[in-house]
Amino acid sequence: MRVVGNPSSLPLSLADIMPWAVPPLRLGRGWIVAPEAATLRARWDRLVRAEPGERDALFEPTRSRSLRSAVAQLPGHPAPAGRLLSESGPCPEPVRVAAGGPFDRQWLIPDPRLIDAARPELWRVADDTRQLYAIEQPEGFAYTALLPAGLPGRIRPLYRRPGGLDPNLAPGLLDHLSRRLGVPVAPEDVLAWTAVFGVADVVLTADPGLWAEGVALGRNVLWLHTYGARCGTGQPRMPGGQRPYVRAAIPDRPASADYDPEEQALRLGTGVVSPVPPSAWPALESWCGRRLAPDWPGPPGWPRSRTSELLELVTVVALLDALTAQRGALAARACGAEPIGADELRAAGVLPVPGAARRPASVLDFHEEGPDGQFALL
Repeated sequence: MRVVGNPSSLPLSLADIMPWAVPPLRLGRGWIVAPEAATLRARWDRLVRAEPGERDALFEPTRSRSLRSAVAQLPGHPAPAGRLLSESGPCPEPVRVAAGGPFDRQWLIPDPRLIDAARPELWRVADDTRQLYAIEQPEGFAYTALLPAGLPGRIRPLYRRPGGLDPNLAPGLLDHLSRRLGVPVAPEDVLAWTAVFGVADVVLTADPGLWAEGVALGRNVLWLHTYGARCGTGQPRMPGGQRPYVRAAIPDRPASADYDPEEQALRLGTGVVSPVPPSAWPALESWCGRRLAPDWPGPPGWPRSRTSELLELVTVVALLDALTAQRGALAARACGAEPIGADELRAAGVLPVPGAARRPASVLDFHEEGPDGQFALL
């Protein structure tokens, strides 16, 4: 969504609004992520039971990781401290992550011995209740409540500490917005406003009514992107008569995924799901492709949980598409309204952002172990 307007409303960079960003995780090997946690446990068991030569081939060594690598544990996810070469224990408990695509929820083995660049600073600030992530994608920003794993693009967490503490916002921005707009402004409100634009350039408005309207719309965007986990209550549902259903049972191992735009039907082998609006097909095509590819080992068939997630994916993508025109119209109005621009924020001392705000905060709520069981220092 391109931002245009008069010179007085030139957009601010999201890098100045949410200054701390983290490079994406670099997994190094695709087999440590899967749509189902059971698949990861089976893969782990096969790896640790393999003979040394086969184990090395299954692991897929890189310059960053091999079976002999000594690596510090991930914050909050204790894993065996020894080398994988001699590992024989159970699989570390898989965690749910955003992987594969902006709307794809999969599972990851949280073992840093398997991950080329795990970005521990992200794991330190993860939580199950408050954290949100904005991810810079080529087509615009994606948002998730799950830790992003393997998605391209820099990651901007909303909070610099777990539990909704230390917002990742320019110091003083919340206070200035609250005074200027005459209403309390929460960190989620700022992220919601930026989500209306969905790109790296954002226009802040001084109009309280427009702000409230934009925050409500942006919270709806975040609610959909997170499958109802944040900024709302309940699970997203299509209006009656538009809800997707399984019209013909999906076979255990569908060989292909195709879309019929005339019937608005997704065909998985002999299975049929409809109605599926055309706007959902691009996300569905990549989502299905990742689940139809052969795995080692994979699930015995097409689990029922996949069908449920498929229907949820159709729902959120369709509902987001329905908001496109409304988001564009509100962004255009913001560009024509009285702005809170860079000059004003500089005069208020909000800009330029201090260097410390662009670096991770120290998080010392628990001990972290370094390689071979040594304590890590932050």
